[in-house]
Amino acid sequence: MGSIELVCPAGSPPMLRAAVEAGADSVYCGLRDETNARNFPGLNFSPAELREAVVLAADHGAKVLVAINTFAGAGRVDVWRRAVDSAVASGAHAVIVADIGVLSYVRTAYPDFRLHLSVQAAANSAEAIAFYVQTFGVKRVVLPRVLSAAEIGALTARSPVEVEAFVFGGLCVMAEGRCALSSYATGGSPNLTGVCSPPEAVSFDESGGVMTPRLGGFALDRLGAGEPAGYPTLCKGRFEAEGEETYLFEEPVSLNAMTLLRSLRQSGVTAVKVEGRQRGKTYVSRVTAAFRGAIDALDVGGDTAPFEAMLTDLAEGGRETTGAYRRQWR
Repeated sequence: MGSIELVCPAGSPPMLRAAVEAGADSVYCGLRDETNARNFPGLNFSPAELREAVVLAADHGAKVLVAINTFAGAGRVDVWRRAVDSAVASGAHAVIVADIGVLSYVRTAYPDFRLHLSVQAAANSAEAIAFYVQTFGVKRVVLPRVLSAAEIGALTARSPVEVEAFVFGGLCVMAEGRCALSSYATGGSPNLTGVCSPPEAVSFDESGGVMTPRLGGFALDRLGAGEPAGYPTLCKGRFEAEGEETYLFEEPVSLNAMTLLRSLRQSGVTAVKVEGRQRGKTYVSRVTAAFRGAIDALDVGGDTAPFEAMLTDLAEGGRETTGAYRRQWR
């Protein structure tokens, strides 16, 4: 059984360097526009920076994957085509795509270039995976974060291509590619404009010792002094409904599935992915080093236990979960 590939985020050139120096097998990044789902100010790469990143990664034995994973705007598909052209010209190993029109362009314009199916496509059945493989020739599928470990095992057993699963970072509680919640408050969504809860729409108001995070002016929570808080998103807001104050969708916690690395490897998962292109180089360095150590330990028959508690302080809101991997809710 081969080693699991460790895929880490790179929101900027310094982050990419930190990831490859800490032991990432692959890094994923995006161009500085709406074609990727982390379209935040100050993040991402110019075409020139992307070319330099590919060289730097190769010097460390790592590969660069370019996320072009939003859905092309009506009448504006040229923006997404140019992003594909830039990724191919940079010498990147693969592009990560969700939109079927963009997938079609890659397959037609660059028939030999490697295609990964983005988690945004939400391919959560063997039949869906088969469609993308047969129609577009994708080589790897990134699974949505709503599948249990047993479901992932069943999928990998039937998948004709590589399978990648998330193991750490922000936990989207929706089936990826099918959420428009933030657009109701901000006018933009991760699926179309590449950003969920854009920074310019976020504010924190403090009064009388109470902190109120807001998105687009809407109050999402009220926090006491010292109470941990995650980044404000509508799906992780705390509201009063039917007389009860509660998180309606999910608490602001982070995914950490390091304890499941062994079972994911045994089930046939090809690669594990760390979320967090918006987090910074210290974050990616620490997370990469911890997962590098855990994967290397598995490769020699060792245990991941020494590495499992190394990242708790990086969790959103100071709390961790294994997400849907061990849950039965749907």
